[in-house]
Amino acid sequence: MELIGAAGAASTLDLLAYSPPGWGANLLRGLWNSILIAGGAFGLGLLIGIFGAYGKLYGGPVLRDLLAVYTTVVRAVPELVLILILYYAVTDAVNQALIAFGHERIQISGLAAGIVVLGFVQGAYATEVLRGAILAVPPGQIEAARAMGMPATLLARRITLPLMLSYAIPGLANLWLVATKDTALLAVVGFGELTQETRQAAGATKAYFTFFMAAGALYLTLSLVSTYLFARLERHARRGQPSVGGAR
Repeated sequence: MELIGAAGAASTLDLLAYSPPGWGANLLRGLWNSILIAGGAFGLGLLIGIFGAYGKLYGGPVLRDLLAVYTTVVRAVPELVLILILYYAVTDAVNQALIAFGHERIQISGLAAGIVVLGFVQGAYATEVLRGAILAVPPGQIEAARAMGMPATLLARRITLPLMLSYAIPGLANLWLVATKDTALLAVVGFGELTQETRQAAGATKAYFTFFMAAGALYLTLSLVSTYLFARLERHARRGQPSVGGAR
């Protein structure tokens, strides 16, 4: 029995080895691709969210209605459906535009398409997170800055954005974790992120349990590291502010 257990452990280590015939390098490459897509999508979504939040709060009625439709539709439709629609629609729209201007069709990078698609989805959620964080900023701070004649851009850069950061970080941390998991949905369009690489390794070796447990461990590690980093960032953003529960 001990020999059988040792042989099983050796077989598992061989399968997960970094060098061939192990598939460890493939899994790590997939993890790196997942991090790249999640990071790009999170950054794009954050950019969309900043403009979306300000548009919803301070924009005209037409802009507010358009943003309301955007956030409602994206949050109502499942991410997988949106990914399938946007992935193929964005690719086709770019190629159609190129053909219209007399250029040839191009093969759009899966990395770029994945970032754009997930970033578009992230933007809707980030809009609502940041809108709520801006509303949580004490209005007296903003009124005082306006009374001193501070321009809107300077007011946003020096008052609103720094103050709302501590309120926004918990929600943004959740969005980042969602982004890391949503990269797995890109496996349905064949992009080589962690889930796709895991499927290929498991299909080739039939060691489904081994590889999907390894993928789960990698996702869990990424989540734990991300949670730790966001917790430190939140503590830094809350420096000088009263702690929850009031002073003792």
